[in-house]
Amino acid sequence: MLLREIKNIFHLELDAIYGKDEVNSFFYLLIEHYFNLERFVLVMQPELNLDKEQETAIFGALSELKLEKPIQHITGTAHFMDLDFKVNKHVLIPRPETEELVRWILDDVKELNQSLTILDMGTGSGCISISLDKNLIEADVFGLDISVDALAVAKENNKLLHADVTFLLADILSLDKETSAKGLERKFDVIISNPPYVRELEKAEMQNNVINHEPSLALFVPNEDPLKFYKAVVNFAAKHLNENGCLYLEINQYLGEETKQILKESKFKTISLRKDMFGNNRMIKGVRE
Repeated sequence: MLLREIKNIFHLELDAIYGKDEVNSFFYLLIEHYFNLERFVLVMQPELNLDKEQETAIFGALSELKLEKPIQHITGTAHFMDLDFKVNKHVLIPRPETEELVRWILDDVKELNQSLTILDMGTGSGCISISLDKNLIEADVFGLDISVDALAVAKENNKLLHADVTFLLADILSLDKETSAKGLERKFDVIISNPPYVRELEKAEMQNNVINHEPSLALFVPNEDPLKFYKAVVNFAAKHLNENGCLYLEINQYLGEETKQILKESKFKTISLRKDMFGNNRMIKGVRE
């Protein structure tokens, strides 16, 4: 079948779900992923044919997109901080907002001696910790997560991207009981966390490809205690950050002031609330006294 005919089928089947522009993006990403074809190929070769094996691959992806499976799960890869990370159903797909958080950290520490000790709490795919490790060559970076499956993905990314992050299995909510056993008794210069923060009541605002395909463990918190992970992270950071060490958090856009209050109560200073590219309150930085 002609590749341009397949592109038309993509639009017929998917435009109502995703919109024309996003379907275009999916199509070109898939032909590059499966066939190593550039997006201008149809201009250069309008009569390009795919063989049966190639058709099977591209139509298989179409079927998964119709079920609203994330494109990153279909290709198995997500782009973050100029790196390609392996992702699957066990980890969150890295978001542009999280990349903004990482760039904030890098901007803050680029003038410092890079031999920093850094901890990423709730590391998932390892996108934060590995990106920091790749950009701060002399830093000693750690990442922890409660999920064995998530840590397996993070360790694979660590190897594939030639990083040197130390990954630890630990529960953010039980760290006071586990620190000596898990190697977290040390002090850190920087602690980062992007913990679960989506309240159950906010599910209605979310897309099916997120709700049905990304790990609930890494997304949702109960309506009655939506900041429980932040309380645990801040409590740990207050005890385990060096003097003038920095805590960076990605947050629920609706709970910025409430999250700031947790830092204030733990005697953090110079607390900064920052908006993301979409104008939402998304990141907080606090400095330990």
